[in-house]
Amino acid sequence: MNDTATTDIDVFERARLSRDARFDGRFFVGVKTTGIYCRPVCPANPPRRRNVTFFPTAAAAGEAGFRPCLRCRPECAPGSPAWTGTSTTVRRGLRLIAEGALDGSDVECLAGRLGVTGRHLRRLFAQHVGASPLAVAHTQRLHFAKRLIDQTNLSMRDISVAAGFGSVRRFNDTFRKTYGRPPRELRRGSDTRDTSSSLRVLLPYRKPYGWTRLLEFLAVRATPGVERVRDGRYLRTVEIGGEHGVVEIGDEDGSLALSVHGLGTESLFPVVQRVRGLFDLDAPIDDIRDTLGQDAVLRKWLRRSGGLRVPGAWDAWELTVRAVLGQQVSVRAATTFAGRIAERYGDPVEIEGVRDAPARLFPRPRQLLRARLDSAGLTRARAQTIRDLARAVDKGELVFDIAQAAADFRDALTSIRGIGAWTAEYVAMRALKDPDAFPASDLGLLRAFDEVKGRRLRPAELLARAESWRPWRAYAALLIWGSDVGAGG
Repeated sequence: MNDTATTDIDVFERARLSRDARFDGRFFVGVKTTGIYCRPVCPANPPRRRNVTFFPTAAAAGEAGFRPCLRCRPECAPGSPAWTGTSTTVRRGLRLIAEGALDGSDVECLAGRLGVTGRHLRRLFAQHVGASPLAVAHTQRLHFAKRLIDQTNLSMRDISVAAGFGSVRRFNDTFRKTYGRPPRELRRGSDTRDTSSSLRVLLPYRKPYGWTRLLEFLAVRATPGVERVRDGRYLRTVEIGGEHGVVEIGDEDGSLALSVHGLGTESLFPVVQRVRGLFDLDAPIDDIRDTLGQDAVLRKWLRRSGGLRVPGAWDAWELTVRAVLGQQVSVRAATTFAGRIAERYGDPVEIEGVRDAPARLFPRPRQLLRARLDSAGLTRARAQTIRDLARAVDKGELVFDIAQAAADFRDALTSIRGIGAWTAEYVAMRALKDPDAFPASDLGLLRAFDEVKGRRLRPAELLARAESWRPWRAYAALLIWGSDVGAGG
């Protein structure tokens, strides 16, 4: 989005002049006279229109030669929903980069995972993001490191490791080139750093954000021993790179406060990225509301939604097992079954000093290959489905790589006996973060329109109505489940 783009520049100019917080993270402002790029909410006196240019992402501004503003701190902007309206390939590519796909690889490898050539991928990124894949990855590392400098007492060496710079020298050189000074000087005078012994970082989100509703959704589905929701906090056990730990998340008015216990700094970035997905921090909420609000029934529920989000998943395998357990039984029963499986087959986790910490890892596929799950209360058929699922994942016949086409994943999952379309859509919605996944056979979704139609909708009729909700049907499903008439999921 530069000055030659077809986007209505006047909208962004008005947002910049009024410091409209709704546009924070949706675009960035490059100031030609200073060489700095800012958020639209920057408190500095706004420069004249002829001296600014607009960019869709911080990466685009950085690649154009602008450096981040130290006053409004672009790294603190809510996640950019730059993938809105982009091609599916770019959307999947951005998610892979966010998970570190370019930290130890190159663009050609990334393109191969996406099924395109490197040249084509660069062209798509230039068209839709305004920056190359490498520029996106570089900006991601830079902004993450800057937040750690401001918010933690970690050493510069630890920050360079956590942000994936590979060496302190490269880390220092990057900051000198970008900010004109070494990273140590950027820390001076900061009074926002956390002094606790655990790793703690704030993750900004776009308002409105329905933290309470999202937490309630997770609470009733929390696997006993693995997850816990207590006193407005979400805690769960995790395993990253062979290390065991506990993550703890709470809300702090505009940001989620993430504390990481028991893990080293090298695990911090992947933990942050998973938490961002789990709590759907980068959802383009305004675009979602504009699309879903065109339906009169959904518009009524949107007024009470308080910041609609689709809860993601910490681990796709774990969520898939949980979804299979939930087929044709209540949410409470599925949660009980999941807790029994974790207790019998999951590894213990011992982290001292964390109040209310869960103490079990959810078992990995290999641990359930021959598990006697019928003794946990499952039917013989359901127990066999779980074992077949574990075998497919263990053999690589079913993968949760977000680079794959969603249709291919659905086909692979439903090829396992006992797993149907509802489960495939639910997993695609939460684990693969497909914003258009939609379990049209769900009873809660079907009965939500009883009063409108005077009868129960058929799945085909619901799909026809949901065409106008694209590409945000997953959000429509969560909206309906959260209503009084569509409780479910």
